[in-house]
Parts: sequence; C-alpha cells; structure tokens
Amino acid sequence: MKVKVENMVACITLDTDLDLKRIAKEVEGVENPKSFPGLIYRLTDLKVAFLIFRTGKLICSGSRTRSNIDNALEILLKKLKKAGVRLKSNPKVEVVNMVSSASMDFKVNLDTIALESWNVEYEPEQFPGLVYRLDDLNTVMLIFRSGKIIITGATSKKQAEEAAEKTKEMVLSLNASLP
Repeated sequence: MKVKVENMVACITLDTDLDLKRIAKEVEGVENPKSFPGLIYRLTDLKVAFLIFRTGKLICSGSRTRSNIDNALEILLKKLKKAGVRLKSNPKVEVVNMVSSASMDFKVNLDTIALESWNVEYEPEQFPGLVYRLDDLNTVMLIFRSGKIIITGATSKKQAEEAAEKTKEMVLSLNASLP
C-alpha cells in the first residue's frame, strides 16, 4: 500500500533564548500576534510555517519532507543571524508527528470493525470515519468507508507504512472488506 506524507511537524531546539521583539522588528515577514506567546514566520514558496518561542524552541509544520524542513530552517537561521541571534551549536531537529494518507484497494464495512474490534471509536452521526488506535506504534488511524486511511502520530514514513499495513491486515482479518 502506497503511503503519502501530507504534513510533518518538527520540533527544533536552538541553544539560546530569543529576543522576540527584536526579531519581530528586524526580520521581514515575521508575524507577531498579540494573543500568541511567540512569533510566526511563513515561507510560502516552501509551504512551511515556523512558530518561534522565546526559549529558542521552534515548531515547523507544513512540510512533506525532512529535506524541506532543513532547507526552510537554513533560510530562517540566516535571517535570525542577520538580526543578531548567535547560536552556540547546530540546532537539534526532531520530527514529532506526521500526517499521512493511504488507500486500501477496497471499500470497508466500518460497522463490522466497530462491533468486532476493541480499540476503535465510531460515531457516524458525529464523524464519517472510524478512529482506530495502534498502541504499539503510537499511531491513530482514521478509516473511511471508501478505503481511505489517514495516519497520525508516526514520526517516520516507515512507521506510517507499518501502521497502514497493520490496519489493512486488521480489516481483512475481520472480513470487513467490501467489493
């Protein structure tokens, strides 16, 4: 089953505190919302956004690849250095969550899964997808009748692929596939 990464979230640690007022003033394109304790910096061409906090923590979201995160971070760091930020060491980058999608080659009887499996939530009046938790992989799957799957919580594409395969195996083992 082919898994496509839709979004990655990375936590980046800089080894220094940041002067947010100075950065907001000196780095072009930085947003400083009054109701948020940090800054927002968007790189629209790379489809990435950074949340920048005083502690030197950055959250990067929107990327589909790790290399895109690294490229965006390099651009941001150059701008921060121009604004006087000095780093003592290289930033630590950790992918903390991915959202991926996949498609089984069949439709799924969600009612059967809801009745036969214990680690699911299914309330079709509230949401059309079934929530399936894979505790051993720390992932949560959204399974739709169409056979589409949304995978959340993975920190690597390999982990997302494994979760998708386990989900497909579960559906087949419960005879919940439809023609």
